Amino acid sequence: MKLSLNIFRTFFLAVLFSLVLAACASEPNEGGEETEQDTGAEENGGESDSTSSNGQDLTIAWLSDVKGIDPQGSNDVPSSNVQHNIFETLVTQDENMDIQPGLATEWEQTEDTTWEFTLREDVTFHDGAEFNAEAVKATFDRIRDEDIGSPRAFLYEMVEEVNVIDDYTVEFVTKFPFAPLPSHLAHNGGGIISPDAIEEDYAAMEEGEDPGSYIDENPAGTGMFKLQEWDSGNKIVLEKNEDYWGEKPSLDTVTFQVTPEDLTRVGELETGKSDIIFPVSPSDISRVDNMENASMYVQKSLSLEYISFNTQKEPFDDKRVRQALSMAVDKDQIVDGIMDGAATKAVAPIGENVFGFSDEVEGLPYDPEQAKELLAEAGYEDGFSTTLWTNDDRERQDIAEVVQQQLKEINVDVEIEVLEWGAYLDSTAEGEHDMFILGWSTVTGDADYGMHPLFHSDNVGEPGNRAFFENDEIDSVLEEARRAGDDAKREELYKEAMELLVDEAPMIYSHHDDYLVGVSDDVEGFWKHPNGIFQLQDVSISE
Repeated sequence: MKLSLNIFRTFFLAVLFSLVLAACASEPNEGGEETEQDTGAEENGGESDSTSSNGQDLTIAWLSDVKGIDPQGSNDVPSSNVQHNIFETLVTQDENMDIQPGLATEWEQTEDTTWEFTLREDVTFHDGAEFNAEAVKATFDRIRDEDIGSPRAFLYEMVEEVNVIDDYTVEFVTKFPFAPLPSHLAHNGGGIISPDAIEEDYAAMEEGEDPGSYIDENPAGTGMFKLQEWDSGNKIVLEKNEDYWGEKPSLDTVTFQVTPEDLTRVGELETGKSDIIFPVSPSDISRVDNMENASMYVQKSLSLEYISFNTQKEPFDDKRVRQALSMAVDKDQIVDGIMDGAATKAVAPIGENVFGFSDEVEGLPYDPEQAKELLAEAGYEDGFSTTLWTNDDRERQDIAEVVQQQLKEINVDVEIEVLEWGAYLDSTAEGEHDMFILGWSTVTGDADYGMHPLFHSDNVGEPGNRAFFENDEIDSVLEEARRAGDDAKREELYKEAMELLVDEAPMIYSHHDDYLVGVSDDVEGFWKHPNGIFQLQDVSISE
């Protein structure tokens, strides 16, 4: 359902425009994205249980509901946060993005295109199935199955085959040398699914069900939590996996409560109804920090917030128009205004914490006069009218209104429309938009994930390229970069890709935001990974 923004709200923000109104949320993403994602915790060993007491029930109030629990069925951050606790990956990434053991204890690149992984023994899935090399093969065969149509298939499109060497040794053969493979395997799109659940899901498909329907209702991973309840649109409750192979969590349950209203989330933290809230609006930071029972947790992120064009539609099929709108938006107002400095202005899709970033690349300048000249060259001297979509998030709505005001200065009339989160993802994936605001998290820490899903023509739509951007030159550079075995060569190619993407301007690269989380003082051991995933392994609630 589409909702028009409140007239009073628009007027109020216009009055305050000179004070700067803008901000954004860390929700998508997909990868993203929100990525729009994941990594997992560091290695845990042993069979001993953590010390816990009754009442270790954690409630997280957050903005959006999940799209699905099947780790191969969606590519948004809320879903990834839930999936991460149910499904585990072969390897993980720590807070420094270094690869750590997960369900695999050892790995090596035996040839340019061959990787071998040694698996943990005595691990079982939630449904009782045995974890072994066959289970790994079944998972990766499924995600690459075109009949499944996974929006995360792009993560493993370079994998040619997965071979079972023995019960606890598995081999990945890639079509070309691909250095970031371990980082891609750490993405929770590579969460290992019970082979029995996969078999049941295929059987359900034969009966006419959608791919993932069975797994969404019966998610069976090896993770430290299991699904207890999913009340779609309201909450998801996870419970401790008492048979977990590693160190069991202190928490008995974790409830992800959908609470769309920012101030409601803040109120729930203040009253103790919720233990963790996310996101916190920058305008609410001081209120949370001044609470007697809670405080702010701030984490630098790997995310990008952007304002994208549908490059298949007029007038956005003209590069000059895209450049003009990019140059008409003052990013400083977004970063220093409502974000209150809790963000970094973006130059291109990736930030300085991502491998492949080059500080030698310059972004398009803020220059409204040149923007008008470019519009005139493109035949839009008198401007044009368009729509800008956002989801029901306060900060993104504020960004939309600031952009609306700024584009008005170059005679571009913008109508803002607000969509419910699920409809928002579906509609932008189908290309029904003109412009929209979203985010992407480069969860692998590698430029391949920060660019290939968002801009390669193979990934148009749900996988990430919601700009519907197709450019042969950029496709070629991104393909060469992921095939290059030498890091220096890859960095050179990603610098070239950054320069091309600045020039082509398929989106306005707004900013890299900080994750703003409100945490009760009773919560101990919580941290949020730079990729956007809540880390709950060591969390406990003090009495």
